[in-house]
Amino acid sequence: MWRVGVVYILILLMGLLIAAKIFYLQVFQGKELNEKAQELNLKTEMVESNRGDIYSTNGRLLASSVPFYEIRLDTRSTGLQIDSKTYFRKLDTLAREMAELFQDQSAAGYRRELYRARKQGERFYLIKERVNYKELKELKTFPLFRKGRFKGGLIVIQKDLRIQPHGNLASRTIGYTTDWEGGNIVGIEGAYDKYLKGSKGVRLMRRIQGGVWIPVGDDNKVEPRSGKDVITTLNINIQDVAESALREQLIEHNADHGTAVLMEVNTGEIRAIANLGKTDEGEYREIYNYAVGESREPGSTFKLASMMAVLEDNYVNLDDTVDTEDGVVYYYDTKLSDVKPGGYGKITVREAFIHSSNVGMSKIITQNYRNKPSQFIDRLYSMNLDEKLGLEIRGEGEPLIKYPGDKYWSGISLPMMSIGYEVRLTPLQILAFYNAIANNGKMVKPMFVKQINEHGKLVESFDTEVINPAICSQSTVRKARNLLEGVVQEGTARNLRNTNFRIAGKTGTAQIANEKYGYMKESGISYQASFVGYFPADDPKYSCIVVVNSPSKDVYYGNVVAGPVFREIAEKVYATSFEMHEGLKLTENENTGKVPYTKHSHKGELINVLQNLGVDVNEKGVDSDWVVTRKKDSLIELNNRYIEEDLMPNVVGMGVKDAIYILENLGLNVKVNGRGSIREQSVAPGEPIDKGDQVVLTMTFTE
Repeated sequence: MWRVGVVYILILLMGLLIAAKIFYLQVFQGKELNEKAQELNLKTEMVESNRGDIYSTNGRLLASSVPFYEIRLDTRSTGLQIDSKTYFRKLDTLAREMAELFQDQSAAGYRRELYRARKQGERFYLIKERVNYKELKELKTFPLFRKGRFKGGLIVIQKDLRIQPHGNLASRTIGYTTDWEGGNIVGIEGAYDKYLKGSKGVRLMRRIQGGVWIPVGDDNKVEPRSGKDVITTLNINIQDVAESALREQLIEHNADHGTAVLMEVNTGEIRAIANLGKTDEGEYREIYNYAVGESREPGSTFKLASMMAVLEDNYVNLDDTVDTEDGVVYYYDTKLSDVKPGGYGKITVREAFIHSSNVGMSKIITQNYRNKPSQFIDRLYSMNLDEKLGLEIRGEGEPLIKYPGDKYWSGISLPMMSIGYEVRLTPLQILAFYNAIANNGKMVKPMFVKQINEHGKLVESFDTEVINPAICSQSTVRKARNLLEGVVQEGTARNLRNTNFRIAGKTGTAQIANEKYGYMKESGISYQASFVGYFPADDPKYSCIVVVNSPSKDVYYGNVVAGPVFREIAEKVYATSFEMHEGLKLTENENTGKVPYTKHSHKGELINVLQNLGVDVNEKGVDSDWVVTRKKDSLIELNNRYIEEDLMPNVVGMGVKDAIYILENLGLNVKVNGRGSIREQSVAPGEPIDKGDQVVLTMTFTE
């Protein structure tokens, strides 16, 4: 009995010790242990907010977050645990309807998966990813799922997917913030991420069997706040034209890549930016932002900076002469030559520029700066050509303009730099420089975003940022504009002449050096063709640059490869910008009021008639013999109408006498249909013409 007593006492003591330990844990360590248990089985998870949208300047959606849903099933939910027979009874119907909805596998396949998930006790079984809202609504009507989460086991998790409705249009500039490129953020999406991303919410998650975490309830502890909308400067219609024109030229010349950018002169707002590169499959897509990031030797487009430097220092005048000899000059063992066989001989400084003479330009610079190269470089620096633009978009290429005494400065650096070699600039940096000439010397920073909105209301707006209020004197600006107009009217870009408005700009054809062999022809050298300028030349509204890299065919000159893209963009902008061709528009009220209706006519004759009638005339800025007229307040306003020898002029709105005089002097055979003013012409303005071609003029009144 005493042994039994000892065992009894020991068991009693053990029980008392257990009870004491339980009491101690509950009273003194209960809170701490509960917290540890919560940490192991509960956690908070950040909930992504709805990202803001990106819009074009004309209100078109460029990027948006579209909600998609992840569908999961808790086969051990409360309702299915209580009534397990219902699950298997509804399985056939559920599987059939899911197969009809998603059409990705058979009903038997769905039934097999759902049956196995139940047998294995899955608490977070994945049924389908990327389900859209329409599919989700239909899914919620299916057997079991219509009972919701706790009774039917349906778990719905929203996941937003970023899309660009216009596909490839400006896609690299619009950008992305996904992790598939190592977490990089690109373009406007990256630059304005702080506005677009909003603020995250918080959701409570619980760990279940198998280490899977699922949401606790359908509500969040803290709701996320949606991001703000970004309104860009891009015009989607012009963007479409720019990209189509660029793609067409890239395909025609089998080029490696190219870029085209259109910018508003006064504000620096980017209206279109196309960047197309050839993929391994031979297609052209936006794979890199060449306009922003590709810093290369610009070639002849840099000659404007060289010419402005020597003009600003008052070393030459445009009518001074330079001897280009036979079109070849040597600097040590480096040969520079002109495109024209035999050279241009003795020509003016202006002619050296508009014909893009390498010999002429290099001689002008070396003769004036040979003993003081730092003065030339300092002048380039004063025009901000050595500085980045400071774009919000990441990845801007580094400009390079060497200084005398630098490691790579040599005896040929000065002549090479004068024609656009041994310097590096991105297309956008070159455009900003040319835009400053169009903007009367004021250099502005290119803009991609105008304002930030929240629920349609303005939150923040961005003003034009001036980089340099005057990159040179007004005298040099006027001379530079004269040179750029001369390039199109008389020089290397005559094929870009236009009868409705004038273009000013500069062609560029640069050799792209092989890293190992330099510019030697046997290295398999390639070329870069470009054209940069602005329009209309007499009152610049837009500047534009087009660069085509490595055309693989024998044609590689800037006026032929890049120029047509520039012209197509300019004509589209002109056609859709009322303020640029307001003078050509006939209004219904032109024949009413005290100011008489006037047909488009010869300037001298028209002014003589109007003065005799006592009608005031505004001819400011008109330098053409033929003009278009417009009633404005109490006077007649005249606008330029240029006539080019080999291009069809615009004679709409003119009297038949004047039109026949112009057209027959161009060698055309004219046929007139009707009477009154000319309403329509059979050959479109700006089309190439040959002597003997026929043109039919349709009048306002036809019989």
